[in-house]
Amino acid sequence: MLPTLIIGLREGLEASLIIGIIAAFLIQRGERTALRPMWYGVGLAVALCAGVAAILEAVDRSLPHEQQERLTTVLALLAVAGVTYMVVWMKRHSRELKGSLVRSAEGALKLGSTRALVGMAFFAVLREGLETAVFLLAVFGNSTDPAVTGTGAVLGLAVSIGLGFAIYKGGVRINLSRFFRFTGFVLVLVAAGLLASAAHTAHEAGWMDVLQAQAFDLRWLVAPGSVRAALLTGMLGLQPVPTVGETLAWLVYAVPMALYMLWPARRPAQTERRTEPVTVAS
Repeated sequence: MLPTLIIGLREGLEASLIIGIIAAFLIQRGERTALRPMWYGVGLAVALCAGVAAILEAVDRSLPHEQQERLTTVLALLAVAGVTYMVVWMKRHSRELKGSLVRSAEGALKLGSTRALVGMAFFAVLREGLETAVFLLAVFGNSTDPAVTGTGAVLGLAVSIGLGFAIYKGGVRINLSRFFRFTGFVLVLVAAGLLASAAHTAHEAGWMDVLQAQAFDLRWLVAPGSVRAALLTGMLGLQPVPTVGETLAWLVYAVPMALYMLWPARRPAQTERRTEPVTVAS
């Protein structure tokens, strides 16, 4: 549950922040007529993301076992690539996220059109939604309890929407730099587990026949069927009997990325030192 909850919370909050900032900006500028098409765009983006996820799931179910393993491997690798890009970008830009969005909104209005703002909301939700769909499909592929995994995703999205609305109303202040740093570290561990799982499914798909010797016997720690096993396997991707390839994939990704996320950020420039935690007032 925890990996999907973090994924839903992080991706949902990012989209909610963008929508909230754009909506508040439109209201402050007296462009309330643009709110309805903006929400239509958000709804269309959500529907498109759900459609893509459904198509990928249907395709996966229709394939023979070896083809399913290949698709699962590709989705896991795409998810790892997406997580890597997201956490690196957010570590560098989380301090200036609100200011960047406001500047983009101002630039759109200076061109005399609210369509650009509607497009910003649409593509923000579309991007985050597609990323979430790929992440969740990859995690679901390795889940032993889809119901619990799905519950985590729903809870994460629900909390993110609530936080986004509270920020929009001005009732909640969040230090985005710290928030994205913490969730980024958790997602690094999730991505490392996905990469280890990709090494496993790549072998099942016939793509990887090397480094298949047993590395450890972790059945004493990851006892099949236990709650502890569900947590460690779902969160860290630990398998009861990991191979050398799976272990190397996990370590090669997790160690440098975790150090990168935990390394203190550079001190902000003088103009950024007064940056407050994000709050959006309507």
